[in-house]
Amino acid sequence: MPLSMRKLVLSIVWICVSLSVVEAQVQKIRLANEYYNEGEYEKAADLYKEMYKIAPDNKSYFNMYIQCLLDMSEYATATEIISSEVKKNPDDVTLYVTLGNLYERQGMMDKAKNQFAKAINNLKADPQAISNLASTFINLAKYDLAIETYEKGEKESSVKNLYAYNLADLYRRQGDIPNMIKHYLIQADTERNTYHIQTSLSQFLPENQYEELQKQLYAKIQEGGNTQPYGELLQWSFLQKKEYGKALRQAKALDRQLEENGGRVFELGNSMMNVKDYNTAIEAFDYIITNHGKNTSFFFDSKRLILQAKKLKVVDNYNYTKDDLMSLKAEYKSFFEDIGRNTQTAEVLQEFADFEALYLNELDTAIIILEELRTFGGLQQDAIAKAKLSLGDYYLMSGDRWESSLLFSQVDKDFKEGVLGEQARYRNAKLSYYMGDFEWAQEQFKILKTATSKLISNDAIDMAVFILDNLGLDTTEQTMQMYATADLLAFQNKYDQAIAKLDSIPIIFPEHTLEDDVMYTKAHIFLKLKQTDKAIDMYNQIVEKFNEEIRADDSLYELAQLYDKDLKQPEKAMPLYEKIFLDYSSSTYAVDARNRFRELKGDSVQ
Repeated sequence: MPLSMRKLVLSIVWICVSLSVVEAQVQKIRLANEYYNEGEYEKAADLYKEMYKIAPDNKSYFNMYIQCLLDMSEYATATEIISSEVKKNPDDVTLYVTLGNLYERQGMMDKAKNQFAKAINNLKADPQAISNLASTFINLAKYDLAIETYEKGEKESSVKNLYAYNLADLYRRQGDIPNMIKHYLIQADTERNTYHIQTSLSQFLPENQYEELQKQLYAKIQEGGNTQPYGELLQWSFLQKKEYGKALRQAKALDRQLEENGGRVFELGNSMMNVKDYNTAIEAFDYIITNHGKNTSFFFDSKRLILQAKKLKVVDNYNYTKDDLMSLKAEYKSFFEDIGRNTQTAEVLQEFADFEALYLNELDTAIIILEELRTFGGLQQDAIAKAKLSLGDYYLMSGDRWESSLLFSQVDKDFKEGVLGEQARYRNAKLSYYMGDFEWAQEQFKILKTATSKLISNDAIDMAVFILDNLGLDTTEQTMQMYATADLLAFQNKYDQAIAKLDSIPIIFPEHTLEDDVMYTKAHIFLKLKQTDKAIDMYNQIVEKFNEEIRADDSLYELAQLYDKDLKQPEKAMPLYEKIFLDYSSSTYAVDARNRFRELKGDSVQ
């Protein structure tokens, strides 16, 4: 056999032997651990001792061997073995702790303290030794001694605040919150950003200790030097306490201090949009526009979002007036005069068209805007599709169902996959429902049950179930047609005609199965007309008279949301949320209702 081949064979054999040895060691470790967990300390001790002799550098085997001896109260043997190890490895200060723990187990407290002190006193400027000793104390829950270890380690290393994060964690374990905060803030000064510290504080800082955090942050800022991390943490603390105005003031101060481009203020403005604090969002975007102007990349988006915030501030409640709407329209016009009507402002034009149609009932104006939007060169296909979907809605609201269907079909064809195509198909199915082609509409709704959009899927399921429940009954098709016509009239904002049609159904067909649906649709119309009391009455009638029908849980949830979000009466919303998850546990709203109930009650929601 050639020499090279012989070497290869020997290498393979050596690898196989090594692997088998490693596997045998793994099996022994597993068996020793099993013995220990089952309380068979003598068997476990024999295996740990054997493994420690094979691998003396592995301290975990030695520690487990000693632990077995302690559990068997074989203190003399343990003392002899530990003392022997100390003589062999005098620089391993963790051995003094092991010996001290042994003395402590025997009630020899003075001897134990002496060994613990010896461990710390003999500590040298070795990061690994410092870490090992501190970990040994932590494993014994001796946090004060672990703190002494890190403090001695810093002194020996001559590096100030080297173990600030470790000390913060130890003070947390002791429940010493002020010192925990102090050392987290020391650590913050050494890091590039404060995200790591924010994560730790959000996890460990009790809610009633944010004032202590803010007090220490103010003190740090007054000291001077690099105040950026403390300013960022102060802003973060205000956000945690939902003191959004103070958070914005801090963000603006940092923006000026660091001569930034408005980025952190813009990010905060976006966050305020998400929590629906539109006043603070408006103030944030206005700061960017006023103080940075067109010199910042955030200028255009700030102009767009301040307009969106002003719109939502007006329309996200039921108290707006005609004057509010006209003032908002003037804001839109001012925006387009300043920025122009082009591809860049296409998204805002789409929003403006929706505003004209849905709030001012200016359908012709909305259609003109969207038709103009479609002519912009270079416009993304998604933007064109969204414009077509809105155009289809507004043509239908104007009475031109053929143009509406054509636009929906175009989007369906162009977007066979994805949400836009699903939206188009849902609209076309709804159009067929309005026109009385119930069977075809139901088939389309059945297909859309598997839509990728949860909203479309849920709506399609509701429509499919609704048609199935009512289509096959005597005289229902005639009644269904009356109801669908009323539904279309409501969609077209012809509310008086819709209500008149709905009111005629129980007169012509008394005690019909559609009675709860009639009330449900009227509730929605009353909300759009800002007749909140009438809407509440409709919801309550459905819950009382038709508590086993499919509209019952819908009505309960919408009523709870109305009290909770719009009328700011959470005390009335809570029992409604509770009723949903108790009486309608299979409802799609049950989980959300339970979570919101717990939030209002003050419980933490995981």
